[in-house]
Amino acid sequence: MAGKKKQSGYDHGVGDYVVYPIHGVGEITEISKKVILGKKKECYVMEIQGSKMKVMIPVDKAKQVGIRPIIDKKDIKKVINLLKKDEVDTEEDWKIRYQNNLNKIKSGSIFEVADVCRNLFRRANGKELSIMERKLYESAYNLVKMEVALSKGVSQEEAGNLVSDVLASTFAPGERVPVAAVDVDEE
Repeated sequence: MAGKKKQSGYDHGVGDYVVYPIHGVGEITEISKKVILGKKKECYVMEIQGSKMKVMIPVDKAKQVGIRPIIDKKDIKKVINLLKKDEVDTEEDWKIRYQNNLNKIKSGSIFEVADVCRNLFRRANGKELSIMERKLYESAYNLVKMEVALSKGVSQEEAGNLVSDVLASTFAPGERVPVAAVDVDEE
């Protein structure tokens, strides 16, 4: 998505929506000089969507921390196909599974995040998720929903319905759909 005021020499401009791993989608509201550890640095100032959080990221560290543009519309199909896959993480030790899923979310890749969303949704079909895994599922679901909404140019609610419908469609008629997993608060 093109920024309204992209300055030369920057990967992103004011008005661009970008993904900040773990935190989600944010809008760059300004590019300004800040003093960090005694040195003047140019920083992206971002407002994270769905929260009141504002973050500053030094421009020269943006790639290193995983800041990336929103996916293109053409990549939505790949996300949807990942959500539809009939796979689930087979790791039985929830601590290892949790850490693996957390690392995928931290990667910043929408495809890894969609994988976590699908795996935890399908796992919830067999049994209730632990509180930590449920929070991780909600985080992954919201990250996918936010990015799909911006990429498709639709509301968060429409994107959430799409993601929920795709996840629920992976179950055979009459098979229990994990309602607790689908019932994520819309922000």
